[in-house]
Amino acid sequence: MAEQTSGVLAGLSNELAAAVEKAAASTVTVDARRRQGASGIIWQADGVIVTADHILERDEDISVVLPDGRKLAATIAGRDPGTDIAVLKVQATGLPAAERGTNPKVGNLVLLVGRPNGQPSATIGVASAITGPARTWRGGTLEGIIRTDAIMLPGFSGGPLADAGGKVLGMTTSQLGQPAGLALTVETVDRVAKALLTGGRLRRGYLGITSQPVQIPAALRTSLNLSQETGLLVVGVVADGPSEKAGVMLGDLLIGLADQPVRDTEDLQTVLTTDSVGKEITARVLHGGALKDLKITVGERP
Repeated sequence: MAEQTSGVLAGLSNELAAAVEKAAASTVTVDARRRQGASGIIWQADGVIVTADHILERDEDISVVLPDGRKLAATIAGRDPGTDIAVLKVQATGLPAAERGTNPKVGNLVLLVGRPNGQPSATIGVASAITGPARTWRGGTLEGIIRTDAIMLPGFSGGPLADAGGKVLGMTTSQLGQPAGLALTVETVDRVAKALLTGGRLRRGYLGITSQPVQIPAALRTSLNLSQETGLLVVGVVADGPSEKAGVMLGDLLIGLADQPVRDTEDLQTVLTTDSVGKEITARVLHGGALKDLKITVGERP
């Protein structure tokens, strides 16, 4: 029995080592900051590499060390702080692009793989939660988030989260206000990477206000025949911004935008998509206890 158990464990150990080797074959070292190097994933064989935006501390003199040891100069094709995703380009073809897997089930074994110093490193854990869609505090939209209990070692950001077969499930990041072991799903990385390769950045809608959710007084809801209980109190208006130009004032209560109710910041961000930039939309506000509709041309978030 002991020999049988030992054989099973040895087999599992070898399979996990093979999975790390497979994921590491498309994992690169990214040298773009003063401290320790970071990691990246070969996303396309024609020289497209994805990594974490926050590890890019400079715009020039960036290099990438491939799994075969070649050191290549890299340029930034695009970056998006909202999702902490950046795309680099190197002059190479026929690179070993990551084989992508599907979202794991909670409890599946997962591997965090990095190559911060040229050699592959890995930690193991389980997928502890699969959540999403979600939005980041910086305005980014995420199709999904994979949370794990695997330890995220220094320099792992931008590297792959892999399944027990070595297929890449997403890109790891430590920059979105979440605990270590967080990964953005392949769907999010792929969408953002394609947009960055096309336009260099992701455009997001911008009203030029700061706001906070508040309760609408019951008496006011009754008198105005409102069904929603909360809205966004405007506590700041950017000078010469879209809202100021439209007539939004401090103390106004935003309750609707583009014919959609606005009860909290989540509702607001749902409307302020990439497609909303440059469009004129109607904002419904409570001003001095009366309903008021204002036409706002949505700007682009700086």
